[in-house]
Amino acid sequence: MSQSTGTSKRAATSNPAVVAAAAIDSPRYPPMKKPKSQSSSFNAALQLSFGNNNDDDEPSSMIVDDLTRHDITPPPRNVTENWGRKKATPPNPNPTNKKFVIKLLKEKPSLPNNFEEDTWARLKSAINAIFLKQPDTCDLEQLYQAVNDLCLHKMGGNLYIRIEKECDAHIYAVLQSLVGQSPDLLVFLSLIENCWQDLCDQMLMIRSIALYLDRTYAKQTPNVRSLWDMGLQLFRKHLALCPEVEHKTVTGMLRLIERERLGEAVERTLLNHLLKMFTALGIYQESFEKPFLACTEEFYAAEGVKYMQQSDVPDYLKHVETRLHEEHERCVLYLDASTRKPLISTAEKQLLERHITAILDKGFTTLMDANRTEDLQRMYILFSRVNALESLRLAIGSYIRRSGQVVVMDDEKDKDMVASLLEFKGSLDKIWEESFAKNETFCNAIKDSFEHLINLRQNRPAELIAKFLDEKLRAGNKGTSEEELEGTLDKVLVLFRFIQGKDVFEAFYKKDLAKRLLLGKSASIDAEKSMISKLKTECGSQFTNKLEGMFKDIELSKEINESFRQSSQARTKLPCGIEMSVHVLTTGYWPTYPPMDVELPRELTTYQDIFKEFYLSKYSGRRLMWQNSLGHCVLKAEFSKGRKELAVSLFQAVVLMLFNDADKLSLQDIKDATRIEDKELRRTLQSLACGKVRVLQKIPKGREVEDNDCFLFNDTFTAPLYRIKVNAIQMKETVEENTSTTERVDAAIVRIMKTRKVLSHTLLITELFQQLKFPIKPADLKKRIESLIDREYLERDKNNPQIYNYLA
Repeated sequence: MSQSTGTSKRAATSNPAVVAAAAIDSPRYPPMKKPKSQSSSFNAALQLSFGNNNDDDEPSSMIVDDLTRHDITPPPRNVTENWGRKKATPPNPNPTNKKFVIKLLKEKPSLPNNFEEDTWARLKSAINAIFLKQPDTCDLEQLYQAVNDLCLHKMGGNLYIRIEKECDAHIYAVLQSLVGQSPDLLVFLSLIENCWQDLCDQMLMIRSIALYLDRTYAKQTPNVRSLWDMGLQLFRKHLALCPEVEHKTVTGMLRLIERERLGEAVERTLLNHLLKMFTALGIYQESFEKPFLACTEEFYAAEGVKYMQQSDVPDYLKHVETRLHEEHERCVLYLDASTRKPLISTAEKQLLERHITAILDKGFTTLMDANRTEDLQRMYILFSRVNALESLRLAIGSYIRRSGQVVVMDDEKDKDMVASLLEFKGSLDKIWEESFAKNETFCNAIKDSFEHLINLRQNRPAELIAKFLDEKLRAGNKGTSEEELEGTLDKVLVLFRFIQGKDVFEAFYKKDLAKRLLLGKSASIDAEKSMISKLKTECGSQFTNKLEGMFKDIELSKEINESFRQSSQARTKLPCGIEMSVHVLTTGYWPTYPPMDVELPRELTTYQDIFKEFYLSKYSGRRLMWQNSLGHCVLKAEFSKGRKELAVSLFQAVVLMLFNDADKLSLQDIKDATRIEDKELRRTLQSLACGKVRVLQKIPKGREVEDNDCFLFNDTFTAPLYRIKVNAIQMKETVEENTSTTERVDAAIVRIMKTRKVLSHTLLITELFQQLKFPIKPADLKKRIESLIDREYLERDKNNPQIYNYLA
């Protein structure tokens, strides 16, 4: 732009023309034509006239092209303001005479004839230089502007096609150059990786030059890809046309992964880049994932069979756990995230799901027997991954029944049955908590299986549990604190819940409790009451009413004895040298004891009469019946080597007191003097003369008491303790009694089978236990059944030996 430097007056008279060209400020390009489609502005020449009072002067003019379309920046604001101030400096007496006239140009600006071809020639040269990794003389900014100009003049479509053609030719040539390359797969993978990295860099460079094309033409035209996507599509097309290259690439990656699985170190970065290439090209799933999963399935199928044969179950489970972790890590490091689920599923199926039965058969019992909670926890977690927990649940149920049956059905181990069952249940609870995540279905399986095994023998477990409690609650159980005793009671209560014959347990428990209370042998009254409270919680108050009544009788008896000692009858009538304590028992609460007659010494008879007189005077209308079989005494005995105290039963005391008046007595003499029933008397004499504590001597010597035997007081008896307990001896069943029992069992079997005709062994045993009112072992019942089969009362079913048929 030029401007007159004269005075304002001279400028107004001379009116020099001021012309500004608003085309692209470059000597190479003429002013560009505005597209007709944009009607909001038009390509025009603006003539600006600044005149004075002389209307006939030629106005000044300025040609202004469209600024907005050619990115020509208008002059800065301060420059415009300065220019305006210079024009306005001289005072103008007549400002209203200024004119502003707008005129259109007579001709529109046009492009050079070879504008598109020349521009493309420079762009093509630059693109080739990029592909060949050579420098280009043209500046990147000029290249960008050239693409810009082509797009503004509606030449973007041809430009896009030409760029695509150049990329297509180059990518084809590069991939064809890989055909027949190095047979070394690792080298070949490196070549294809370099090829891919170069293409990515080159396409990014081309896109940066043609960014205006990418953002306008490619974005606004349907079904036209971006330059980056166009490059990927071309690479994918030519890779598909070179199956050798694609096959070698996939095979090479699979070989590398297999080597890694076999323990070799591989280039994970190389795998990562190549697999990202497959993902970017959109061929990952079809070209790589499918053959990869097939190879994985084949690899782990062979490995699973091999390791199952060579390893034990704990090691195999650790190996599976390690493999699954490795595959997960592989997905994180270089595999696509979408592969993780099918890959892990394939490995789990081949290593776990196919071998569930073999794992359980081979090692589950061993792990359970050894209480290997960590390995069992690993098994539980792995099985849960393949929905095999049901198999594991069935396995633990089968294990409990099989292992527990050995404990329950062994008659020789009855003494240790309850302790063994408690230990077994404790180990199962620990495994359930630590290994099986406290799964409720597993808890139910343990309960069901335990209930089944503990009731294999109808009433025996209930009896043994009651005896076990008696042993724990009895005084003399040293080394056990109250906390430990309470814990033992809780554990036994768990077994109690499983037994079906709770009435049998109640009978034995009541019998043992009575002995503990009457003999003062309870280790702790608090523990006794705690156990009653637990049973009440489990079975209700009706179950424990009688047991609680027994405690009330004991407490009431203490009050009665205290009142008796302070009564006038006790102070004036009781014989000297004897102390007696009486328990008054309510008949309905206590077990039923058969009455047994005995001729008591005069001192004891006197004591009984005095107490009876006192009690009936206090509680009129009641009847007292003495239970001689429950009585126990402490006798002071003088031996040649010192005095001893003998803790004996009432029958033993009556027999021993006869020797105060006689040195030698025969069996008949003792029977006449005491009137004790023959069987009980023989048992009593055997305990005094044939047991461990022999305060009497039997003539002749022997283990059994015969009719002609005589007995002497053993004056030479010695013992290290001052107080000595003389235990009673359990009499053996006589031949006649045994014969009677056998006949009763046979009769019961025949009676049941005659009614039922066909019955399984288990149901027959159950029926016999219900009908027979005396204790008998299952082994003895089995012998009687075999005897009846031999005598052709019964026969075994031909198809199932566990079923019996009745023969009429």
